[in-house]
Amino acid sequence: MPKTDYYELLGVSRDASPDELKKAYRKLAMQHHPDKNHGNKDAEHKFKEISEAYEVLRDPQRRAAYDRYGHAAFEQGGGGGFGGFDFGGVGVGDFFEEMFGEILGGGRRGQRQQGGGARGNDLRYDLQITLEEAFRGAEKTIKISSLATCEPCKGQGTAPGTSPVTCAMCDGHGRVRAQQGFFTIERTCPTCQGAGRVIKDPCKNCHGVGRVRKERALAVNIPPGVENGTRIRLAGEGEAGQQGGHAGDLYVIIALAPHPLFQREGANLYCRVPIPMTLAALGGMIEVPVIDGTMVEMKVDSGVQSGHQVRIKHKGMTVLRGAARGDLYVELIAETPVHLSKRQKELLQEFAIEAEANKTHPASEGFFKKVKEVFGK
Repeated sequence: MPKTDYYELLGVSRDASPDELKKAYRKLAMQHHPDKNHGNKDAEHKFKEISEAYEVLRDPQRRAAYDRYGHAAFEQGGGGGFGGFDFGGVGVGDFFEEMFGEILGGGRRGQRQQGGGARGNDLRYDLQITLEEAFRGAEKTIKISSLATCEPCKGQGTAPGTSPVTCAMCDGHGRVRAQQGFFTIERTCPTCQGAGRVIKDPCKNCHGVGRVRKERALAVNIPPGVENGTRIRLAGEGEAGQQGGHAGDLYVIIALAPHPLFQREGANLYCRVPIPMTLAALGGMIEVPVIDGTMVEMKVDSGVQSGHQVRIKHKGMTVLRGAARGDLYVELIAETPVHLSKRQKELLQEFAIEAEANKTHPASEGFFKKVKEVFGK
């Protein structure tokens, strides 16, 4: 019985790109995979056919031979010189790596190199600092407890004078294969757990692990201008790797403590400053605080209202990795006097009578005028 054309099996044109071939194969393989069609011989046969087609067309040399000679290129004695096609080499492990390898970041084989240990885990440390420290920058010392390289065995896990030996189960490859029907199943070696090596005489300090828990003190340089959530990476300061693997990284996450005077938005600072009612009415000069610890003079215009903002340029936060500074916004709050003496009350009553006659409160007068217009009273 003649074989079906490989391009027809995958449902693609003869000039299909590698990406188009892969997409077509993935779709059909998921549809006809034996695990989803238990006992269905037709699906099993179809899966074998499309896998065979894809294995040929994914390889540029095999595809070129197939385009020229057809199926004869892979038959014994065929003109293409490639020999017979062995479908038995396509295993379940290869199938899942083909289907999901990109999603999982390159597949399982990239997690551990042959003869080398696994990379250590990355760590996170939350560090709270003051707004002043964020403005100026600072150097902080932190203490972390993590898995560090065992000193007696240098992280190898072996007793002094000994070395790991090649795993006899997987011959140092870290993976073993088993044939099941026409599938070849590949899995992590159960003896060495994928390391490719085994320890016959373990280190007494770490019991063969190569790592011990240890508390360390680290210096963290905080640059001026950092914000909430800024991430500082300390390369190689995470957990130690296994059996000589690279150490992970430590990520220090900055959190700013609330400030009693200032609120921050980006590089700008906001400060609410209460002023006496008389100063708001008459105007004058006041001093306001700056994040660098100094005071700056600011003019208050006469008749200023509560909530009015005054911008003071270049008195805000330092800009991260820059020489500029943000601005300081001062919100003025006119304070009503309390605990008045008899004489003060008399003066205010006199002021109120004259103020009503001279219409010195346009905002309140305008509001009540609108009330009369709306309700007709």
